[in-house]
Amino acid sequence: MKKGKIMMAVCSILAIICIVYGIFVRAAGSGTAFFMVWILSGICLFIVGILLQKGVLQRIPRILRVIMGGLLAAGVILFVIVEGLILGSFQEKGEKGLSYLLVLGSQVYADGPSLVLQYRLDTAIDYLKENPETICIVSGGQGYNEPMTEAEGMARYLEQNGITADRILLEDQSKTTQQNMEFSRKLIPDGASLGIVTNNFHLYRAMQIAKRQGMTQAVGIAAPSSGKYLANNMLREFFGWLKMVLLD
Repeated sequence: MKKGKIMMAVCSILAIICIVYGIFVRAAGSGTAFFMVWILSGICLFIVGILLQKGVLQRIPRILRVIMGGLLAAGVILFVIVEGLILGSFQEKGEKGLSYLLVLGSQVYADGPSLVLQYRLDTAIDYLKENPETICIVSGGQGYNEPMTEAEGMARYLEQNGITADRILLEDQSKTTQQNMEFSRKLIPDGASLGIVTNNFHLYRAMQIAKRQGMTQAVGIAAPSSGKYLANNMLREFFGWLKMVLLD
């Protein structure tokens, strides 16, 4: 009974953390419903805590508990490996003198890019100013909650920050990272060197998709991200990677 109470307390604390963090992410207005994963996880943890306290899980046949434990352990190991690969891309800086720079789109508002997208664009601006011959492709269509295409919003921001329009190509039809690569590839001559700019947490998966699209010459350039939302972004990337492997 004492052990059950301890597990209930642990699950309750973790559940509260998940739910509060989910509300925090929702308040940031990221434009997606992924914050619900945290809230649902918190609810599930509460339920597990109650079941542990009442000894319900202990009454499950041993063989089923072994199978469930094995699946859980395998899931945790896979999660740790993938997150390690994602972290391994955080410091990618590309190389100087690339012919093209591809900036992947994200949420835009009427008054400018979201914070996530601004990090990408600022990284691209620094590179473009240091490499004046590089052409920039901005890639992203228009979502239902966006006032314009992401490509248009990105181009405006680049021009406002000193990048001339003749160095900017717009790809304004894509809705996913896979489409970013597929549609932008048509704007890049065969054999041209290419850098792909996206946030550090997104770079590993983006580069995997690029390679699948035949963009084997591409190198990654990691833009920073907000530490406050890093846990959310890292978890979301894991599920994005899983979807890519299983479905794409």
